[in-house]
Amino acid sequence: MSTEATATAVKIPPMPANIPHVDEVGATSGPLKSAAFFIGAYCKEYNEDFMLCKNENRQPEHCLKEGRKVTRCAIDLLTKMRENCGKQFDAHWECLEKNNHEYFLCRKPERTLNSCMFDKLGLTKTIPGTPAGQTPVHEKQNPIYKPIQK
Repeated sequence: MSTEATATAVKIPPMPANIPHVDEVGATSGPLKSAAFFIGAYCKEYNEDFMLCKNENRQPEHCLKEGRKVTRCAIDLLTKMRENCGKQFDAHWECLEKNNHEYFLCRKPERTLNSCMFDKLGLTKTIPGTPAGQTPVHEKQNPIYKPIQK
């Protein structure tokens, strides 16, 4: 049996009527990693609701509505990033793609993206767990690269 025949033979059941439709994010790992910290901040309330729901009940269908809200929020932010900071966003995620998704190799395009995101959307990149009073690693002007980043 060919792959085409196999693909058409498998029927994916439709979602229940009580679950609202949501499109897929439609982004690969590069753009998602580039936008990750902004998505975390922008969609914080939806993410927290989803995680609370998952703690209540581990059944996948229990939290479909909350999961769809997270997806819609991520799509909304990615759309705004493309509209307002498209060139900077593309430069950063393409750098990540070319450099094995290592942030430290893409700090220059990251700085321009962070600046644009703040100027146009009022969003700042905040890394959770950064010690108080220390400059976050993505804001250091002359970082010293070591095998293990601290």
